[in-house]
Amino acid sequence: MDARNPSTESDRKRRRYHFDRHHPEYRGRFEAITHEMHRACPIAWTDTYDGHWVAAGLHEVFELARCPHVSNDRDYKNERRGYQGITIPNSEPVIPLRNGILEMDDPEHRLFRAVLNPYLSPSAIRRWEPFIDEIVRACLDEKIESGQIDLVDDLANVVPAVLTLAMLGVPLRKWAVYNEPAHAGVYTPPDSPDRERVQNLNMAMGMDLLANLHEIREEPRPGLIDALARMEIDGEKPEEIDLLGILGLLIGGGFDTTTALTAHSLEWLSQHPAERETLSRERDTLLNPATEEFLRYFTPAPGDGRTIAADCEVAGQQFKEGERLWLSWAMANRDATVFPSPDEVVLDRKGNRHLSFGLGIHRCIGSNVARTVFKRMLVAVLDRMPDFHCDPDGAVHYETIGLIQGMRQLPATFSPGPRLGPGLNETIDDLQRMVQEQRLAAP
Repeated sequence: MDARNPSTESDRKRRRYHFDRHHPEYRGRFEAITHEMHRACPIAWTDTYDGHWVAAGLHEVFELARCPHVSNDRDYKNERRGYQGITIPNSEPVIPLRNGILEMDDPEHRLFRAVLNPYLSPSAIRRWEPFIDEIVRACLDEKIESGQIDLVDDLANVVPAVLTLAMLGVPLRKWAVYNEPAHAGVYTPPDSPDRERVQNLNMAMGMDLLANLHEIREEPRPGLIDALARMEIDGEKPEEIDLLGILGLLIGGGFDTTTALTAHSLEWLSQHPAERETLSRERDTLLNPATEEFLRYFTPAPGDGRTIAADCEVAGQQFKEGERLWLSWAMANRDATVFPSPDEVVLDRKGNRHLSFGLGIHRCIGSNVARTVFKRMLVAVLDRMPDFHCDPDGAVHYETIGLIQGMRQLPATFSPGPRLGPGLNETIDDLQRMVQEQRLAAP
């Protein structure tokens, strides 16, 4: 921490903090770093990654996220202002594109979002609940007789992946093609020897998405891909590269974040068996507030980058056009001025206005999906594996939490029980027929 005002630095940047959320230390010292920033510099300048602002306090994040002079734009064609979107440092994908609507400003953002909204509304997601319950049932049936399960590999990775493909209109059997790159693309460091393999997997996933887009244009079938394939802006079809970016965002948001929330919540419940019993027994009144509390406490997507689009003053801080900004949803969610006992999980927390789905016009479009899938998985585990115990030595967390606070493995043991139906592959085939016959993916 350095709150001095060196003669070589402008008064505007006098509050400084060495902030590197991509370093493993940030995960290990998250609470300490958060409270240091809340106390001394809820908005601070850091020199890491070519220099950028960091907003840690909830009030400051709230004001900046809703400010009209803060931009999400990624100028991936280098045609306008050269803004770099939501990633800090700038991360160039294998194929130059935007991270979907998250890297669009209005009015362009609003046009695409309006096309997607009918497929992701609360009423639309309620239609998917029997589908979700059946895939959850099949995942648990695969392991229920053995008394052993990896709650990430065998459950939390599978359910969001199969559902997301169903909503897109992609054949469900392809979930494994999408599953590894969706997760490994986040947790594999840039300097890893495995990076090239992961990039190839991501390329294969992108090509399959593109193939599905072309196929659905020729022979339409309900789903989010069909909605995007049919849309027009001023009588013109959007560029395919923009559609590919949106589909990639839907996969990233649909897969890894829900997996992360579910895994961390189940791990916490294993560590707190009394609270687990209370939640199970009083689920009618506790399930909803507990879901919001797990979202607040674990914040699967810790934050987003922005670019200052005009000189302005927000929350008492002066900003200059072109400067980069990191909005930390995760640190805002631990602000003690808003959340009493912020570093504790309080299952019945009242007035829990967390920022885990973001804020403003770019608030997460898939929040209804995430909440529903999480609750259905959680309740099924509580019912069928009520005494599950996670192995702390086998749990593998993401090394860094700069992008997603995720988990790669979470092995657990429990008292074996009976199967209730067919296995995963047969169930996926049955669900494919359900999607087609009931037109579940229609708006």
